[in-house]
Amino acid sequence: MTSDDEQNEHDRAASFQAATADAIDRVKSVDEREAEEAGKRDDAAREAAASPLQLGYMRFVYAAYMGIAMLVAFLVAKAGHVAWYRMGQWKPGVGEPRDEIVYIVAAGFGIGFALYYWRKAAARQYATEVAEELSKVSWPTRNEVTNSTAVVLFYTLFATVFFALMDQFWKYVTDKIYSF
Repeated sequence: MTSDDEQNEHDRAASFQAATADAIDRVKSVDEREAEEAGKRDDAAREAAASPLQLGYMRFVYAAYMGIAMLVAFLVAKAGHVAWYRMGQWKPGVGEPRDEIVYIVAAGFGIGFALYYWRKAAARQYATEVAEELSKVSWPTRNEVTNSTAVVLFYTLFATVFFALMDQFWKYVTDKIYSF
């Protein structure tokens, strides 16, 4: 082999190595981009999972106040609807109940009720303490609930069959006694 052949062979090997290194860099950059995107997805998932925990047990207090506001609004809407209907029967000029007015007034009552009790420090402290204590409760797992339910159903069925058989037995005995 001549020096020109060796040089050409060396150039081809260097070219092949450069092409291989370039391809590896491209694959690495794709892998790095995919890993970076996966990391972003993981971060977003962690943030989404952590957001309820950021509020802690206070999220239950907020939910309770919103639930109470909705309950009051519902009850006021039903009472307002009945009152308007009765007034319409008493004085026909009033007409049928208009839901758009009744619901707006009921929503105002619900919001006002929740805000009134939110501003009372004693009521808010009580709700906060209840939520804090409930956050300390260890709730049963799904498996424990399933097992407990199965045990209750089995023993309920067993007791039902047992007492039905005892009833039939005592019926038989009393029929024999009273048939004489």
